Amino acid sequence: MAKVAIIAGGNKVKSRLTGVIDYAEKYLDDEGIDTDIIHVHQLDAEALITADFSDESINQTHKIIEDADGIIIVSPVFKAAYSGIVKTYLDLLPRGAFTGKTVLPLALGGTFAHVLAIQYSLDPVIKELGADTIHKGRFILDKHITQNDDGSYNYDQEARDGLNKTLKKFVSDKSQVKE
Repeated sequence: MAKVAIIAGGNKVKSRLTGVIDYAEKYLDDEGIDTDIIHVHQLDAEALITADFSDESINQTHKIIEDADGIIIVSPVFKAAYSGIVKTYLDLLPRGAFTGKTVLPLALGGTFAHVLAIQYSLDPVIKELGADTIHKGRFILDKHITQNDDGSYNYDQEARDGLNKTLKKFVSDKSQVKE
């Protein structure tokens, strides 16, 4: 069975970004694909900021990345770039950490003015980490996802259609996400 690691680059567990993560996780589960989520903000902050390569929590996430067939990076977009939380974590990954893997970036932001943040700021870092294939990412407007009082999320038609199209392509590319 395929495994996908989801790198969650938000600054809290419950947000509209979590809605994107939940959607991707459920989609992959329905396709029979196991997922492991790395909530970067829950890792040891000092280890992240000081680039402590000996930190056990950081090294455990490296094992998740190593064991994955595919990677999904989910990040909010702030000031026309993906989050510094994601960048801090990606900087700690070993050289070639994404070699032999396909990567799908997903981003959430407040305006389509930031839609190119994936292509211009995140894709070069993913390439530097050795990804064999980078799928065309998906940018979702945050207004297309709402959180309910019970903690669940609603997705408008545009968000559902976009995520379904993007995730279907990611999963259906059998040479990318292995069974």
